[in-house]
Amino acid sequence: MKHIGLASAALLALALATPASAQLKFAPGEDDRFNWEDYEYLKQMDLNGQSLSVFGPWRGEDEALARSVLAYFSEATGVDLTYSSSENYEQQIVIDTQAGSPPNIAVLPQPGLIQDLASKGLLTPLGEDAATYVRENYGAGQSWVDLGTYAGQDGQEQFYGFPYKADLKSLVWYVPENFEEAGYEVPTTWEELMALQEQIVADGGTPWCIGLGSGGATGWPATDWVEDIMLRTQPPEVYDQWTSNEIPFTDERVVGAMKIFADIATKDQNVSGGKAAVAATDFRDSPKGLFDIPPKCYMHRQASFISSFFPEGTELGTDADFFYLPEKADADLGKPVLGGGTLFTITKDSEAARAFITFLQTPLAHELWMAQSGFLTPLKTANPEAYANEALKKQGEILVNADTFRFDGSDLMPGKIGAGAFWTGMIDLVGGKPAEQVASEIQNAWDAIK
Repeated sequence: MKHIGLASAALLALALATPASAQLKFAPGEDDRFNWEDYEYLKQMDLNGQSLSVFGPWRGEDEALARSVLAYFSEATGVDLTYSSSENYEQQIVIDTQAGSPPNIAVLPQPGLIQDLASKGLLTPLGEDAATYVRENYGAGQSWVDLGTYAGQDGQEQFYGFPYKADLKSLVWYVPENFEEAGYEVPTTWEELMALQEQIVADGGTPWCIGLGSGGATGWPATDWVEDIMLRTQPPEVYDQWTSNEIPFTDERVVGAMKIFADIATKDQNVSGGKAAVAATDFRDSPKGLFDIPPKCYMHRQASFISSFFPEGTELGTDADFFYLPEKADADLGKPVLGGGTLFTITKDSEAARAFITFLQTPLAHELWMAQSGFLTPLKTANPEAYANEALKKQGEILVNADTFRFDGSDLMPGKIGAGAFWTGMIDLVGGKPAEQVASEIQNAWDAIK
């Protein structure tokens, strides 16, 4: 059977687009965790007879969760809302917008794609009111405004991407019982974290589990380490200059961050299995040592999703917990957070599309997904009690209280670097190649891009 071409896939995606309206998961007015006055506000919009198409990255279980939120907008306003997705999501949205047949709303998790579409005049600016809302109501609000702001076809920078559904990476996972038995306390500064690392080694234990294996994407977990370290050793402006290549990989500040990671990951006493195991261990298997008796490691730095790979039955908050990867006490950089997220853009303007962006500015739009699973928001006015569990609530607090938010750096770089030379360079680094040489090779690859 031949593969379906992208053009055909567009028709298939359209054919599979189905109304997002469904039975509402939470009866309006019956759960006091939610800001139901927002629902009454939506009902005043009266969009009966209008249609709204939303194209997003969510499929499977995530799609069901997204639909459970979209249903409230459709039910309250009367709009005929359809949601669709595609396996070739990134390519398909480019094809549809360039062909003049885009959806009203495109949900984009790649800032680079937003930049490209905006520069070609294929996105509608959301307006200063939307930017002001984010600036004033989101944790690290200016960071999120900057993330959604790009130069349009006329070269003028405007706000195109409304942030919704964030991912959090700046976490260290541990087993509370192991810490308690060993007499360790959760560190609150980078200096305390490094002191704890040394103490664990002195006590005969192993501080870290680290695994960089990921098939063809092997190496990416180390890029997150370096990005987090950059945010804890340099101002966010330097991070931005680095990810855009305004300063090269060979800059001493970038090399310094790589050396800090190498100092952790290339010492046998610091990592479970020794330094040789770092690149050889699959990232999905890497946290398992936390749960061995006795533990093979005491800490594991990884994003919020890693708990999906914990042993079955692990209860977060009891059997496993996390703490914020702390900042350096002497760096005066506040509380930086590394992560990702999705941004809503208008690719075909309409009254309903504008109304939908207004919907995203209500706490209710966030709380309805918060109460289920897999959703974090930096919106300060959303009720934290709406989170489905304490782990999500605690992660949400980290986002709300952040001073700076920065998107995953490798995702901001050209694919040949962020998903190529940077990954392979990290494998070389943990293999013992000097940081200066690794940085030079990555930069050479960037310079070679035409």
